[in-house]
Amino acid sequence: MQPILTNDAVILGILIFMLAFIFKTSKSSHPFWKKFYTFVPALLLCYFLPSFLNTSGLVAPEQSKLYFVASRYLLPASIVLLTLSTDFQKVLHLGPKALIMFLTATVGIVVGGPIAIFIISILSPEIVGGAGPDAVWRGLTTIAGSWIGGGANQTAMKEVFEVGDTIFSALLPIDVIVANFWMAFLLYGAGIAPRIDKWLRSDTSAIDEVREKVEAYRSKIAKIPTLADLTSVLAVGFGVTALAHFGADLIAPWIEAHASYLKTYSLTSKFFWIIVIATTGGLVLSFTRLHELEGVGASRIGSFFLYVLVATIGLKMNILAILETPGLIFVAAIWMLVHVTLLIFVAKLIRAPFFFLAVGSQANIGGAASAPIVASAFHPALAPVGVLLAVLGYALGTYGAWVCGILMSMVAP
Repeated sequence: MQPILTNDAVILGILIFMLAFIFKTSKSSHPFWKKFYTFVPALLLCYFLPSFLNTSGLVAPEQSKLYFVASRYLLPASIVLLTLSTDFQKVLHLGPKALIMFLTATVGIVVGGPIAIFIISILSPEIVGGAGPDAVWRGLTTIAGSWIGGGANQTAMKEVFEVGDTIFSALLPIDVIVANFWMAFLLYGAGIAPRIDKWLRSDTSAIDEVREKVEAYRSKIAKIPTLADLTSVLAVGFGVTALAHFGADLIAPWIEAHASYLKTYSLTSKFFWIIVIATTGGLVLSFTRLHELEGVGASRIGSFFLYVLVATIGLKMNILAILETPGLIFVAAIWMLVHVTLLIFVAKLIRAPFFFLAVGSQANIGGAASAPIVASAFHPALAPVGVLLAVLGYALGTYGAWVCGILMSMVAP
């Protein structure tokens, strides 16, 4: 069916209107909206509301360039502006629990795939059967690559395990649907994090210290921005983004030509280098006087860019796609359940804050495009934690997915 809305300018206008409506009503004193946003976090709505444009057939996201623009231009600029006021030393002092939860998330994905196949093979073996290139276990290795690292790792698994195009195409929407639903739960959880932390008996003092220090610093330097101030903020954000693209255009092809074996680490991916350079640029500038741009709203502008990205990610989700391959959805759902169960068990064991659970998971499942979104849902100052862990996920993605693939091949019927 031909979508009704095909002009990206029209779609972008609708998305921005949705964001404005959500944030306007979330600050409303009307009893209805106050009660509504008690149960539904505003950020979750920014994510789900655009999905109805896709589900209803009004928009065909594969024909839109909005996600590409948001992830390649707005995301790097957002990372720069959100890291500009970061006390990097404080972020590093958050302790080892962030890394422990990240690695737990990775292990949960590696073992979750084989467990899911084993369970479904007992109940309904035909769902996880198949032979040759279109064997289901082969196709599931691409989900492992996507969930531990990202698109580059997913492509690597397709080549390594010689995955057929038919099964690969069938699993793409499952990858997106299950990952996006889990992200929705994390965004909801961010809104009730204190209650979850109380249940986990977490020590959140280090996170609270970072957040309070940033808020105190903002209050100290806050002022009404002039046109020159806003121009400076955008110049820094998009200037570093330009350098990131320029560097990525040089580095990625050079590595591919002279050290192609580094493809295993996603080092031939331009997107990887864009994120790395943007993050590094923002952190370097946080040690200069440019960090004072926080006083004129640098992180607010960065957050807006991030919310636009959230809306474009939501636009890609078709809730009804879950009905197309119900059997394989059960495999992915069990897989995700293993991942989540292990995370909760370890978080409870080491009394890790829910923030570390959420960001550690999303740094694997969503990568650099969505880990900072989940991190900033707790507080904009914490976005760099999501980015740094996501970059680590790119490095581990191929190895973890390969191990997962071998284990799945051993238990497949």
